Amino acid sequence: MRNVLLIGVGLIGGSIALTIKKEHDVAIAGYDVQAANCEKAVSLGVIDKVATDLQQEAAKADLIIIATPVEATLNIMDQLSSIRPAIKALVMDVGSTKKTIMEKAEKLAEQNIVFIGGHPMAGSHKTGVESARPHLLENAYYILTPSSIASASEIEEAKDWLKGTRAKFIVAEPDEHDFLTGIVSHFPHLIASSLVRLAQKHANENPLVQQLAAGGFRDITRIASSSPKMWSDIVSQNKDHLLTLLSDWKEEMEQVISYVEIGDPKQLFDYFHGAKLFRDGLPVRSKGAIQPFSDLYVDILDTTGALSKVTTLLAEFEISIINITILEVREDLNGVLRLSFQNDNDRDKAQKVLHQENYLTHITE
Repeated sequence: MRNVLLIGVGLIGGSIALTIKKEHDVAIAGYDVQAANCEKAVSLGVIDKVATDLQQEAAKADLIIIATPVEATLNIMDQLSSIRPAIKALVMDVGSTKKTIMEKAEKLAEQNIVFIGGHPMAGSHKTGVESARPHLLENAYYILTPSSIASASEIEEAKDWLKGTRAKFIVAEPDEHDFLTGIVSHFPHLIASSLVRLAQKHANENPLVQQLAAGGFRDITRIASSSPKMWSDIVSQNKDHLLTLLSDWKEEMEQVISYVEIGDPKQLFDYFHGAKLFRDGLPVRSKGAIQPFSDLYVDILDTTGALSKVTTLLAEFEISIINITILEVREDLNGVLRLSFQNDNDRDKAQKVLHQENYLTHITE
């Protein structure tokens, strides 16, 4: 039996722990600044015991997974580097930026500590270890960024530890990772927040803005509801790439301004058509850098008991709904009710059940 130390016992760390337990003969110790998280994880069977002494558990571990925010990860790496004799475990993290982490990993390499950075590009609209699931990362991209001393066999060892995730592994350089995630994840969060702030500014002058933003606007800016603390940390860590992208965006907006000013129908059509072609060519069912929303739109009558009938029906089939939204503005959507699910499997099961009861449903792609 091998020993695993999980530092940071939450959604991602807990989900990875479950996949490791499924595939390997291990004892998993959990360490978290919130002791209650570890106690809860033990009761749920996510980990086997609570680690009360970080250094002691790290010294005997075969694998250490750091599943904390980036700033906390950097501090933990300092603690690991101070342990004597030097730890023998393979060390991995799950941070969403990699350059600063991998720079510190080279300090660990001086002590022959092998560090392989990781970024599982999946998540959930729920948080906490109680939401951990062994299938959370299935078919998601999992980017690995090995330190300079990591051999090919050690990279394969890392993949073997994580094989239960059923993720798609990609090996990349840290800076390449930060550039790619900057384009398709970090930058869109900045833009979504800026769109919301613009609407907020005008809503102060005209209350109708907030009312009408309940439809499609709310959907395209949903990622702006993510953790402010997490995203302020991410932007700070990846600011060089984001500044470059913001400069590119500024040029793009200058071009758009000129198209709008000129008002040439063909020019405007070509601009929208080009965007549509690229967007429509994106993979539909693949998990990317931003966690997709598993939403089902249901057309129901505005009558007493209509909502409870739908929820009761799904409950009978043990299909869990994580969020319910009644849409007041339904531009381009056939449905007044939006049901959000943990994953696409739950959504598809719900759609089948509702179809059998003659409900009209719709999934946006």
